[in-house]
Amino acid sequence: MSLDISPAARDALANWLEACKALDGAAENTLNAYRGDVLDFIAFLTAHHAEPQGLAPLARVATIDMRSWMAHLRRQDIGARSVARKLSAVKSFYRWLARREGFEATAVLSARAPKFQKKLPRPLTEDAARAMIDTVELQSREGWQGARDAAVVTLLYGCGLRISEALGLKGRDLPLGPSLRIVGKGGKERVVPVLPVAIQAVETYLRLCPHPVEPDAALFRGARGGPLNPRLVSKATECARMQLGLPATATPHAMRHSFATHLLAAGGDLRAIQELLGHASLSTTQAYTAVDEVHLMKVYEATHPKA
Repeated sequence: MSLDISPAARDALANWLEACKALDGAAENTLNAYRGDVLDFIAFLTAHHAEPQGLAPLARVATIDMRSWMAHLRRQDIGARSVARKLSAVKSFYRWLARREGFEATAVLSARAPKFQKKLPRPLTEDAARAMIDTVELQSREGWQGARDAAVVTLLYGCGLRISEALGLKGRDLPLGPSLRIVGKGGKERVVPVLPVAIQAVETYLRLCPHPVEPDAALFRGARGGPLNPRLVSKATECARMQLGLPATATPHAMRHSFATHLLAAGGDLRAIQELLGHASLSTTQAYTAVDEVHLMKVYEATHPKA
């Protein structure tokens, strides 16, 4: 599809993205996804109506256009979850644009997203999580790199960090104490407790690391001293899970899922877990209650005499 968009519409898209960043604290990856989703929608309208898309044509989008666009997405074998995400971005853009330009956006805002079954988090068992930390250290030829990977994965499981949060730590965050201030998605800050085993893992890595600790440099370094690429952590965990016979869902992010699920299973308060994870909405954290229920049912069916 060719993309023929007026300067005014392009400026409107840029201003909306800037508003998302300034007012909502949207991360760069989120902004890029929004931009791509809205531009794809505009590209479809350009081909569908065979005319350039400026502010006036965008304001004239009708219900039939929305149905045609969603049918077009389905013909491309785009899943229901992805269609829902794209529609959410387009709605957000139109909600902002309609207020700014003073037109009625009901046709867009009333479009219904396809239903889909939300995926439950796939945590590891407690034994598997511990085995992952021990085994990931053995995947690098250089001892300091193995210690580095083990420290990262320990922080993911011990503190419930996202991989981006762990790799975003700087030299100025040292020395690690009993708590750590993390800046997560949308610039939201939270304080997480740091277990002694996580502090020890980081200290072991620092003793072996050949690169000097610098306040403004990444704490976790690559082979040449630059910031550690998250793909290298993913590769190390992939090799470890294959050695351990774990499923493909045993990723770095699964360590964060395991952190939340194991806390909940041990009687952790859902609100407290929400704060520790940095979730903006409690409904996101509630997914872990469903995981716990699934686990309980499996135990019940496997052990109850009448099951």
